[in-house]
Amino acid sequence: MKRTLGIALMAAICAGASAQSGTNSPYSQFGLGLLSEQTSGFSRGMNGLGLGFHEGNQVNYLNPASYARIDSLTFIFDAGLSLHLTNFAENGKKKNAKNAYLEYVVAGFRAGKGLGFSFGFVPYTNVGYNYSTTGSITTSSGTTTYTNGYAGNGGLHQVYVGVGWEPLKGLALGANVSYLWGNYNRSFLNSYSDASAKTVAHYYTVDVRSYKADFGAQYTARISAKNRLTLGVTFSPGHKIGGQPALNVISTNSQTNVSDTTTYGGDMKLSIPTTFGVGAMWNHDQKWEIGVDYTLQKWASLQYPDYVVDNHVATYALRDQMFSDRHKLTLGGDYCPATTGRGLFRRIHYRAGVSYATPYVKIQGNEGPKELSASLGFSMPIINGYNNRSQLNVSAQWVRSSAKNYIRENIFRINVGLTFNERWFMKWKAE
Repeated sequence: MKRTLGIALMAAICAGASAQSGTNSPYSQFGLGLLSEQTSGFSRGMNGLGLGFHEGNQVNYLNPASYARIDSLTFIFDAGLSLHLTNFAENGKKKNAKNAYLEYVVAGFRAGKGLGFSFGFVPYTNVGYNYSTTGSITTSSGTTTYTNGYAGNGGLHQVYVGVGWEPLKGLALGANVSYLWGNYNRSFLNSYSDASAKTVAHYYTVDVRSYKADFGAQYTARISAKNRLTLGVTFSPGHKIGGQPALNVISTNSQTNVSDTTTYGGDMKLSIPTTFGVGAMWNHDQKWEIGVDYTLQKWASLQYPDYVVDNHVATYALRDQMFSDRHKLTLGGDYCPATTGRGLFRRIHYRAGVSYATPYVKIQGNEGPKELSASLGFSMPIINGYNNRSQLNVSAQWVRSSAKNYIRENIFRINVGLTFNERWFMKWKAE
């Protein structure tokens, strides 16, 4: 009964989460949107580190091989929320924005010796922005003021199931298979103060229904009695995801209110990139964990639709050189004074991490925003009369996104995650 209620709760949460937008960034108007963190509560404290991480009381979907090390006799349910406070700065002007949303819901359990399963909901991209710019042009009839309005919402989401298996001592293999879905709507509106000028609106739409696959492996070597080193690798094949991107261009005569609509696209297919990841985690005496992750996403070879007017001929078609390969490097660590015992503060995990990432999008042919980020966090055990295995994960993260000659973003995130760890599969013995 508990298992049924837990799965039903997850389904309800996922349905609500898919309607949310997790960003206010103007940079989300490019490509598939802003790439989501795709990390759970414990990993957020280490700024997303996790390719070489495996612990029996956490679900680490960054590397599905880690499911093989989930504790026996247990069911793990993990959900996380985030609060974003963002400061935008450009040409001496600043503006603040905030939003909060559900980030992820995951679960995992061990089905047998060396065999673990996981399932859950995680976002893939986020689209959310609304801003405008104004200017003036000089015509034969005088000076006219124009306004350009930009708005967008949506994103892509994934529901996954995964398995991890340990065929040999120290070696684990795993895979996630996800249903990838979502849509986004983007609009551009150009209007003038001169009533005789036409108003032009562009409406971009995409609707994705596809899949995503992720594979992983981990190998743990015992260096000494108190030290072990885990190496992790991941691979996700790129492929076309459909989407049928379409564009409606509507030109309206402001005086007669008569509109002319031209529709483009509708039969093109978007793509997601092939991704490689490699990481290492050093564990000392179950107290210190220090690691490094590197990921490469091969975006540069992918095409993306673009609207171009050349010699008064307009086209909306897939074009090359719209993206760049994305590189991300993360360093982080975890310290816990004592993993066992009754002392609450001695069982707290203290975490920190830093990352640097290059952009995958291009803006009018120029390089998009680079990201520099850092985080601090902790994990506190929840102790009561019937459970001392659950965890409260809290972290604070700072992210700076900036591109030359474009807007600069400083984002401060508060991430809160709850990991419920219940003994659902224990067999009780009556005496």
